[in-house]
Amino acid sequence: MDIDPAELPTTRAQAAALIRKVNPEPSAFGPAAVRRTPYESDPRRWPVLGDDCVWQQQPLPKDVLATLTRSYEIPASGGKGPLRLSAVVTVHRTPEQADWENAEVLEEMMRCPTQQLRSAELITSLNDVPSAFGDSGNGYADDALTELGKYTSAEAGGPHPYIWEQTRIGQFTLAVSAKGAKGWSRAELFDRLLDPHVGMRARLRAEIQRDPSESGAGTKDGR
Repeated sequence: MDIDPAELPTTRAQAAALIRKVNPEPSAFGPAAVRRTPYESDPRRWPVLGDDCVWQQQPLPKDVLATLTRSYEIPASGGKGPLRLSAVVTVHRTPEQADWENAEVLEEMMRCPTQQLRSAELITSLNDVPSAFGDSGNGYADDALTELGKYTSAEAGGPHPYIWEQTRIGQFTLAVSAKGAKGWSRAELFDRLLDPHVGMRARLRAEIQRDPSESGAGTKDGR
């Protein structure tokens, strides 16, 4: 992808504004999807996995310009439990720092194959599948990562399928996740995440890609 340096955010305010253009609305996950409460995370903080394998919120590090998580749900219906979904966009100051975030996901999985999200939520049996650009069908991002596991909670029971998908484009990371529930297969979770994730990448490209009519680069192909 031919990125236009002039379109890249350099301040926290610019990064926060861009994130809101990229993060999907609930309808991206299907007509039944609704906002969860809270819908948006605190923009001043981000999740960190502690040495005890418990996730906790901490202040943004200096290398992160902005991050935002939105939370959604497909309510229980037709014998299926409530499906919890999320989308996350993070803007680092440099591509190298964003690359480290992707690497940390792999390190976290090896260090903590079982992770506690909240007091009554647990993900287990985690397994990560990374792919660089050009590998395993990845023709759309500098790096892509799929994390699979099992999700259990006091409300949803379990274990149910769990999926986290993350891509890196330059200094940006884009992620979507699904916490399974009764009646939902892993294939159905992948289907729910596909369009929102593709849409996030498309909106990001639209914001930061150089106009081919000005650069002579030809038509946009997303690379």
